[in-house]
Amino acid sequence: MKKININRKYFLIGSLLSVILFAGCKKSFLEKPPTDSVVDASFYQTDEQVLAATNLLYSKVWFDYNDKASYNLGDFRAGTAFSAYNDRGNVLFNTTDITPENDAAWRAFFIVVGQSNLAIANINKYAGPAVSPTVKKIAIAEARFMRAVAYRYLTMNWGDVPVIENNLTLLNDTTINKNTSASIWRFITREMRAVAEDLPETPTQTGRVSKWSAEGMLARFYLTRAGVESVGGVRNQSFLDSAKYYAQRVINNSHLNLLSNYADLFKYPYDNNAESLFELQWVALSGDAGYGVGNSAPSYLNYSSDISVEGWGGDKGATWWMLSQYDGFMDSGDTVIKGRTLDQRLKATYMLPGASYPEITQLLNGVNQKLIFPYVKGDVNFSSIKKYVVGKSEDLGFIVQAQRYPNNTYMMRLAEMYLIYAEAVLGNNASTVDATALEYFNKVHTRAGLAPITATDPVSGAATPLTLDIILSERFKEFAMESMGWYDLVSLHYYNPGKAYSILNSQDRGLYNITPDVFPNPTNWTIRKTSWATTERKIDANSGNFLLPIPATEKSQAPNLSKPAVDYP
Repeated sequence: MKKININRKYFLIGSLLSVILFAGCKKSFLEKPPTDSVVDASFYQTDEQVLAATNLLYSKVWFDYNDKASYNLGDFRAGTAFSAYNDRGNVLFNTTDITPENDAAWRAFFIVVGQSNLAIANINKYAGPAVSPTVKKIAIAEARFMRAVAYRYLTMNWGDVPVIENNLTLLNDTTINKNTSASIWRFITREMRAVAEDLPETPTQTGRVSKWSAEGMLARFYLTRAGVESVGGVRNQSFLDSAKYYAQRVINNSHLNLLSNYADLFKYPYDNNAESLFELQWVALSGDAGYGVGNSAPSYLNYSSDISVEGWGGDKGATWWMLSQYDGFMDSGDTVIKGRTLDQRLKATYMLPGASYPEITQLLNGVNQKLIFPYVKGDVNFSSIKKYVVGKSEDLGFIVQAQRYPNNTYMMRLAEMYLIYAEAVLGNNASTVDATALEYFNKVHTRAGLAPITATDPVSGAATPLTLDIILSERFKEFAMESMGWYDLVSLHYYNPGKAYSILNSQDRGLYNITPDVFPNPTNWTIRKTSWATTERKIDANSGNFLLPIPATEKSQAPNLSKPAVDYP
């Protein structure tokens, strides 16, 4: 492959408008990352080159978000996971305008926006006559897809933010205004509807988004917008109907299927499997070339270097509250839960003492063996993170360096479509016994190894319909450590902030100990709150701290961010 003449430009209003421009070409979409660059106008002359212009929209532009901010915001703030000694501002719901993950996420999302804008501009301006209209349309649609997804994150985290469709018109303009959240939701929905028309039903290359990725996002968008445009706590019915419509279209037409074994979703190589609608695409390269294009998150989630290149996640794990969500663990007073669960998602998401993971090699007393998660006696231990933890080089079959893991990051899975459909049918009702809603909910529920929920209990005859509490709990368990819990709570907050605060403020996020009845291969566990750790167990979520504050560095360089928002056209 010839080396391409490159340049790099920056269009800045602080990091709000900082855009690192990437493009390049490669023989295969997933073989190696494109060059960190902006190519000259002569680059966009073939279909391959135009598609290559959007390659890094699937990886490097998301790096600062995926690195640590994703789980700090998506799980720590949601209460589905915690860190006992680090990232405490996010764990305790005290994220400030100088919290590093707050700044990193904001910066990453606007880099996605800026790179998407420039891809659109360059393709429109420079695409040569040999480029097929179809490929040009698809590449632009990919960029619009990424921009809309980034704005979904931006408005759900910070509320009113600036909408930027053309960085080239801004240059060093610091007078940019925020736009209202409601108008941003209108904008990104309009964008995604157009994208769904332009993307192909079958991805142009494995790992790229398709029509069904866009329609899946529309299902997600409309479910949330039903709350955004609620009146008196009553969700917008037409948007609930739209969420149901798009979710069912993806279920019926995408030819995707749930994997039969939940744990397989996170056993490498799982990338771009039959359940995946959208993933960030990472590759493992050595040296400087590998940093930023490999998945760095496992480095922070691995509980020990005994199972990986490095392990900085020894104090991370499920919260007490999260463990209590799994069926089979029973409260024993206010300080102890005990039991076991048939829910296979627990073992696939978090590690409990004595659980075995034969796909991961553990170094124990200088000898490699298949991982059995250790039992550490004492007042404090952790149900460490399993999702995205895939082992070391001997498990993956090639040399892996620190912060350069090859496993992809899920951004949307088919399971979500089943649960969106069920919630959309439930809508503003207290419960539902709709047959299709129950069928779809149970596809996710029974895949986890649990008995189906039925309209009436087969033994007692009592009604057991679906409720919002049941659906939310299912979502927390299905998507824990996939950076989803926080956004489920934000969606709830749009129309029922009191319930969102109640869920958050009921959570215990403090220290505990897990004791297996036998080791290894326990039959049950006792999970006991650490008696001397009586503070920092609960948070106080309220209207004053629910949304994230705009990072201080941004407000100092773009003072209009402190002014009232205006509607986006």
